[in-house]
Amino acid sequence: MHRLQILLLVTAAVGLVLCCTGLACGKPSLWQPAAAIFVVALATGLGAVSQLKSYRFTAWILAAVVVAMIYPDRLLEIGPVDLRNPWIILLVVQAVMFGMGTQMSLQDFAGVIKAPWSVLVGIGCQFTIMPCVGFALTKLFHFSPEIAAGIVLIGSCSSGLASNVMVHLAGGNLALSITLTAVATLLAPLMTPLWMKFLAHALVEVHFFDMMMEIIKIVIVPIGAALIHDYLKHASRRGRWIVDGIAALGAIWLLFLSFGGWRWVIQSCFEDWHMAISTAGFLLGAVVVGIVYHWLTMRLHWLDRMIPILSMAGIIYFTAVTSAAGRDDLLKIGGLLFLAAVIHNLLGYSLGYWMTRAVGLDRETARTIAFEVGMQNGGMASGLAGQMHKLGTVGLAAAIFSPWMNVSGSILANFWRKRPVNSSRITRFSP
Repeated sequence: MHRLQILLLVTAAVGLVLCCTGLACGKPSLWQPAAAIFVVALATGLGAVSQLKSYRFTAWILAAVVVAMIYPDRLLEIGPVDLRNPWIILLVVQAVMFGMGTQMSLQDFAGVIKAPWSVLVGIGCQFTIMPCVGFALTKLFHFSPEIAAGIVLIGSCSSGLASNVMVHLAGGNLALSITLTAVATLLAPLMTPLWMKFLAHALVEVHFFDMMMEIIKIVIVPIGAALIHDYLKHASRRGRWIVDGIAALGAIWLLFLSFGGWRWVIQSCFEDWHMAISTAGFLLGAVVVGIVYHWLTMRLHWLDRMIPILSMAGIIYFTAVTSAAGRDDLLKIGGLLFLAAVIHNLLGYSLGYWMTRAVGLDRETARTIAFEVGMQNGGMASGLAGQMHKLGTVGLAAAIFSPWMNVSGSILANFWRKRPVNSSRITRFSP
């Protein structure tokens, strides 16, 4: 495997040389395939260099963007299948969120009781700094309405698991980081549409209730399914019976909807109820999925290790599709959008850190909150853009911001890791 990775790095080097040659000679037929070979071979072979292993996922994200920009048509449709289909995007994002949920546990929420002030400060910074900074950037750069709405959207989303990884690399307070991510995710159905309604209503049409229901479907349902799996690991017999009973009702309800029940709902119920009934079906489905997944992990012990890899593949998928769908806009404003991503992200780190210090919390907590504030859940933003049928415009910010957040987060994590906080002067939080 190591030799193969070295061979791939050599292939990447050759691809880079051919790419530069083709660009110098003005031959797209040479530099375009060479660029694609370079980024894919580099992302695949990066594991051969121990110091760069942590950047492999970021390299794959960048590879997805580059290939999408060069060959957009090939990443939008496969035969009759439109890869931008909202149902496909929904299922992929749910799979990504489910993978995120398998890295959480119910115990993560107990951390709120042990460090309420740190959690309150972290959540407060998360859902005030980033939406407001995003909105200010849209005014500064004068982006088109839907591109601007995408910046506000990703700023209004909760943090994702990437922040937990960076806190771990930085030697920060991982327990606090996980708790903040869990609580922010739980609050996202309320806070994200609230900020979108307040800041982006003039940019795109925002229906508060509909967006809240979409976030429940995109985020809460798959993470809830994963937490059902976590609960069943330690559940009492009575607890298992309750979960099994709910799952049985869920299975019956889903079968009813599948065999003509949904048509009956549409014909018999008020239109305003359709979204709520659909979401209830998803919630019941989450219990069914949680039980099935728990049963599978009892027999396939490698499954838990594979799910995070599948989640990363899902993120690469919708990054590629979003970039391909918005290629023309990216060619026009890609540089400005990247600059906005850098400013948004760096202000998140800086303001998150210094506002935490300003209220008297220690440096380690400030570093942890800085990552939680500066790094958003790009998967959630992409999923919402897909459900709005605006993946190529509203979703562009997530496609650009997400790779940069991983790069900057890795750099900051390694910088802080080499400058550890004096742990004897602080009280660590560990739920």
